Amino acid sequence: MNPTVVIAGIIGLILILLLAGSKGKPLKLVGQISIRLIIGAIFLFFLNQLGGQFGIHVPINGVTTCISGFLGIPGVIGLTIIQTWILNN
Repeated sequence: MNPTVVIAGIIGLILILLLAGSKGKPLKLVGQISIRLIIGAIFLFFLNQLGGQFGIHVPINGVTTCISGFLGIPGVIGLTIIQTWILNN
């Protein structure tokens, strides 16, 4: 048998045991991060919809979604202030 196949099999078994032994904690963490990012994108979408009447537009990309998702409403307000006062001047 090829030594690389044996080493890959052992590493795969170790990873399976680590994931099985953690009782779903990594999956729970990935789920929580995904939900926060989705909520951040929704916050930015509504900001752009409501702020369009006042000339406010914050682009929805990975960085702004992370900021608004993890910081919540204060993050959205901070992005709005940065967009209106710092980047538009």
